[in-house]
Amino acid sequence: MRFRVFVMAREIKFSLVYRDMWQSSGKYVPRVDQLVEVAPAIIDMGCFDRVETNGGAFEQVNLLFGENPNIAVRKWTAHFHKAGIQTHMLERGLNGLRMNPVPADVRELMFKVKKLQGTDIARSFCGLNDHRNLKLSVEYAKKGGMISQVALSITNSPVHTVEYYMGIVNKVVEYGADEICLKDMAGVGRPTFLARLTHEIKKKYPHIVVQYHGHTGPGFSPASMLEVARAGADYLDVAVEPLSWGKVHPDVITIREMMKADGFLVKDINMDAYMEVRSLTQKYIDDFLGYWINSSNSKMTSLLVGCGLPGGMMGSMMADLKGFKDAINAAERSHGHPESTLDQLMVKLFNEVEYVWPRLGYPPLVTPFSQYVKNTALMNLFNLSSDKPRWSTIDKDTWGMILGKMGTLPGQLAPEIVELAKSKGMEFQAGNPQDNYPDELPKFRQMMKEEGWDEGQDQEELFEFAMHERQYRDYRSGVAKERFNKELEDLKVKAGAPIVVTRPVVEMPKFDVDAYATKYPSAVPVQVPAKGKLLWQVDVDDASSAPIAGTVVEAGKAMGYVQTYYGMEEIIPARDGRIVAVLGKQGDDVVKGEIVAFVE
Repeated sequence: MRFRVFVMAREIKFSLVYRDMWQSSGKYVPRVDQLVEVAPAIIDMGCFDRVETNGGAFEQVNLLFGENPNIAVRKWTAHFHKAGIQTHMLERGLNGLRMNPVPADVRELMFKVKKLQGTDIARSFCGLNDHRNLKLSVEYAKKGGMISQVALSITNSPVHTVEYYMGIVNKVVEYGADEICLKDMAGVGRPTFLARLTHEIKKKYPHIVVQYHGHTGPGFSPASMLEVARAGADYLDVAVEPLSWGKVHPDVITIREMMKADGFLVKDINMDAYMEVRSLTQKYIDDFLGYWINSSNSKMTSLLVGCGLPGGMMGSMMADLKGFKDAINAAERSHGHPESTLDQLMVKLFNEVEYVWPRLGYPPLVTPFSQYVKNTALMNLFNLSSDKPRWSTIDKDTWGMILGKMGTLPGQLAPEIVELAKSKGMEFQAGNPQDNYPDELPKFRQMMKEEGWDEGQDQEELFEFAMHERQYRDYRSGVAKERFNKELEDLKVKAGAPIVVTRPVVEMPKFDVDAYATKYPSAVPVQVPAKGKLLWQVDVDDASSAPIAGTVVEAGKAMGYVQTYYGMEEIIPARDGRIVAVLGKQGDDVVKGEIVAFVE
């Protein structure tokens, strides 16, 4: 069934998702001086009614540069305001602008600050599509004077039906949402399904603006854009070269021509300005940002259709798989199983993700829940290679999702997961997740007084401190800028050549874990969570502080740390037990996924 409900020519408007172009490609976004440089050319293109300027990791990334994110937002959005172009940000509902839950008073201050800084629209999403996590986002955005746009985390499963999504739409419209975004973060939404959903939204709520955001990884999104436009969508999110297509977003030129050919009214593109934006974007890649852009991000892959993982997860998944490859093969040999190549392991992991996902209640595969599903699948793969049952290793964050601490799962948990939780004495939670996180602004106000710091214009410094305490302290002390500059210099030395957008990431060092995995087939590897310096104890100069074999460790509790570019990350064992082997030394440079110990 086709949904061509508008017989007269109707305008389709475009939003340039400049922030997400960078975030979906690499680790950093351009500095404020570069953003201010490219803004006039974006405006001169003449085809954008909206630009995504900030939110998500934007503010945090500026802190990692050692720069003030509030200055960046104000200067960046000011250009578009003068031109009459709306700006929008991305925020994660209960998690605000970070990866873990945020107290309600900090969330409320965020919307007030961002509106006063120049952001017009708050795009709010919950990784579980729990409308309770979005209620305060809608209310606080409206109270702060922003347009409230609620994003539905789109995925493809038996439980993610049009009726399911309309149930969420009904609630957030009741809360006062002005707009709905179809956030197709993995690009796996089927075009006709998205058309039906758009049609239902527009039929029931004709006043609601609908915007579509779809990544191009598995290849559906151009067709999805055409279908949602035909069904009544108002805005489409697009990108520009050299960061369009691949696992990012479709390019505005192609989408505009497709819409025009289908009879929609679209604005003209000033191609001289397009080429200027393209040139400046490449200049920033060549300057420094390309060092963090993975070559695989420029490639589409149909492998993403089956597992449904966001394109950005592919890099981390492959890094994890490389780190586990030797241990898995050693376990397979010791149990009489044939070894697997990396490609075979990748297929096994994709299949395991497909197995795990429905049994964990079909959480939409968006950050951080895509990581939880992937991590569980990876540990299942390792345990199966050792003739252990599935679900032998589940980390504490995944248990938090399973138990309902972050919201209600869309689907039903498998009976074996429920029984496993009960056998461990765990309790399921049905209450509002926000109730677990009491207000914190008074505490941060007091800490700012003690530090002698001003709360800033419109309390923006207070907000930044409360949202990203660790990174903000590093920014204020100068440690962040020093760390970033050193990281950049190290990468330049290693590269020894001009940056290109297709530059691969630095390969993970090869460690011989084979002997350890063979010697301790029942042991579980301990991996570091991020790139940085290995610290078994925080004192980096204490070379004797590594744990020894026999040390008892507890699942969920730190057994060491990684000093990253943004602060400390804990090394968490996945199971209770004792250390049987230690591979990493105090002060070693490590990369994400590297095995530094074995626990059984």
